[in-house]
Amino acid sequence: MSFTWISSYWPLLLAGAWQTVALLVISVVFGFIIAIGLAFAQVSGGRLTRLLARGYCTFFRGTPLLIQLWLLYYGVGSLLPMVPGIRQSLFWPILREGFFFAAVSFTLNYAAYEAEVLRGALLAVPKGELEAGRAFGLSPWKLTRRIWLPRAIRIALPTIAGEIVMQLKATPLAFTVTVMDLYAVANKVRQDTLLVYEPLLVVTLFYLALTAVIARVFRGLEAQVPVRR
Repeated sequence: MSFTWISSYWPLLLAGAWQTVALLVISVVFGFIIAIGLAFAQVSGGRLTRLLARGYCTFFRGTPLLIQLWLLYYGVGSLLPMVPGIRQSLFWPILREGFFFAAVSFTLNYAAYEAEVLRGALLAVPKGELEAGRAFGLSPWKLTRRIWLPRAIRIALPTIAGEIVMQLKATPLAFTVTVMDLYAVANKVRQDTLLVYEPLLVVTLFYLALTAVIARVFRGLEAQVPVRR
């Protein structure tokens, strides 16, 4: 095995690693925010709101992420240039890039999975704690912000960590819409040097290292905030 190619491709490798991490962070942060709304819509929303939230989760959890990504990139992406004035807008440099569609697709998909996790966690919060908050005179907003949601997140921490790792392993799909993530760089190295295993080993080590970091962070969070059942 030869790894001499790294000296020539390390700038591309760093750029690809940055793209991978950026996709992960963007999709997890914004997806989690959307998931909170979807989870509460299913737990405490009206009948129509519950149906819409469940339909959203069913669609994004029941269809392959790759198809969702292609529908956005090749479908919506092909229609955007037809919108009057879109090419002259400040947003066009962002909207024309595959990274934008990958980030949106990953975010919407992650939100659907995380919403189901949070829904279960919200239902798992002991009713006695919520009743105690109401007896203390907390408004519904304060009760949710101070007791219900934080408690649910603590309960769901191990599952959230697993979902983030799964999201990390989905990021190579961005390669299919021209995003130069780490896997795309490995593919370029393979095409240029005809080396197959070495670039893939580098990608594998990167994903293993990032997975270990995520696991370490969440184990630390679980140790600091023990979950009482």
